[in-house]
Amino acid sequence: MTRGKQKIEAQRRNTERNQKPKGSQLEARAVALKANCPICKVQLANEKQLGDHYASKHPKEKPPAESS
Repeated sequence: MTRGKQKIEAQRRNTERNQKPKGSQLEARAVALKANCPICKVQLANEKQLGDHYASKHPKEKPPAESS
């Protein structure tokens, strides 16, 4: 066991590195997702993604007018 102390130190460093970040990302996610599909209620980041979503998921429906 010549590497006993090194192994213990490496395990300790790895557990510190692999710990999950504290806190929740729900607030950051809510700020980033600004557009909602009124049909299926999926949240999207911007109006361009909403247009793409309508083209692929709701091809028979007309996308809503941009709010800006």
